[in-house]
Amino acid sequence: MTAPTVPTAPVVPTAPSPRSPLSPRSGGATATGTTRAGSPDLLRSVFRQHAAGVAVITAQDGGRPVGFTATSLNSVSADPPLLSFTISTGASSWPAVRDSEYLGVHILGEHQRELAGLFARSGADRFGPPTGWVTGPHGVPVLDGVLAWLVCRVAARVPAGEHRVIIAEALVGDPAGEGRPLLYHQGRFNALRD
Repeated sequence: MTAPTVPTAPVVPTAPSPRSPLSPRSGGATATGTTRAGSPDLLRSVFRQHAAGVAVITAQDGGRPVGFTATSLNSVSADPPLLSFTISTGASSWPAVRDSEYLGVHILGEHQRELAGLFARSGADRFGPPTGWVTGPHGVPVLDGVLAWLVCRVAARVPAGEHRVIIAEALVGDPAGEGRPLLYHQGRFNALRD
């Protein structure tokens, strides 16, 4: 008995972009010129050009609130309502994220640059004054004054190099905060410009 043949989609060849350094028309670099081979440095330098929203992820760790700044937040699915973010397994918040069933996700406003910096700084007292927060649903720390927040149930923790991609289902939240979003671009927290 032979295995059934599975139809495959046709492969459509693509041409380099006219602006691509690999394009013969660009007159620019070749694959061995200014274009760098895949590396952590290449990935970081390219993503410095990518503006991302800024979030703070929170959890409980044995009754103690923990949290960190994340710029990797993504919507995954509307039905079911899933989101994702990444965290390094070397991060101080990783044990709490690894062991928690519920997490908080907070979208920061441009008025919260200092809060974003605080939650990004290693060794900082992130939940001490002046950080305003309350214990929210499922015991998750919920930050004051954010543009929006969610409490989510962790659905999966997917290995990705020295990181984990956390996929979580939104359970409850509030999208009604006021202000404009905080962005992360070129290694800095920035306000949205008109």
